Formats: sequence, C-alpha cells, structure tokens
Amino acid sequence: MNRIFLQGNVGKEPRITDFENGGKVAQFPLATTERGFKTKDGKEIPDKTTWHNIVVKQTGLAKVCEKFVKKGSALLVMGKVENRTYTDSYGTDRIITEVIVDEMELIGPKREQAPAPAPGYYAPDKQCEDMPADM
Repeated sequence: MNRIFLQGNVGKEPRITDFENGGKVAQFPLATTERGFKTKDGKEIPDKTTWHNIVVKQTGLAKVCEKFVKKGSALLVMGKVENRTYTDSYGTDRIITEVIVDEMELIGPKREQAPAPAPGYYAPDKQCEDMPADM
C-alpha cells in the first residue's frame, strides 16, 4: 500500500499550471516538523524539519490551492509517494520524490481562508438582525 498523510505548512506560494483542456496542476513545498525533546540524561534533541514536494493533479483540488493555499498555510494532505526522473540543464539524470495529493484539508486558525457557508446557513453563535423571529 502506498499511502501518506502529512501535516505541515506551505513553504511558498503554489505554482499553478493551466492546460488548454481546462485542467490545472498545483505544486508547492510543504514543511513537516518533528518536535524536539529532552532525553532522560538531559540531552537536547532539536526540532527536525523535512521538506516535501507536493503535487496536486486533480483540477478541482488545484483550483482550491490556487484560491486558498498561501505561503504559511497549514495543511493536512493525503496521497501517495511517487518518484519521477528528469534530465537537468547539465544533462544529468535526476530523481525527485513527490507526494501526489488526492485529499487535502486546510487547517489552523485562519478561518477566513475557508469558503463561505452556503446561503441559508445559520450559525447559532452569531446574531442575525434580519433573521425571522420564528427561527
């Protein structure tokens, strides 16, 4: 089984590629951090940050990335790991490991990033002056 779950922060603005058929792909780096700790004998183990190459090939999710994902956004991504080969400008063959995302969730305190609720939605913690009295 090839399944990965990563929770981290976006390292830079997503790069969006548009295709003639209307499709989109989003690519961005995601940083995950394992928190440091202190061992029983008092040795400090520092935080360890790992960078991941994220690729969103589903057009709908790529549109979400384009609209809502920004540098610093906290994300939970789910997908699979793939290796891709390419030849760099010096003619050297390179291998890159990428996370191909099939599910994604915006997380964190920045609620203004999320889409607005559907019309007719009632949030009990907010007062609506124009709400009918019988609701």
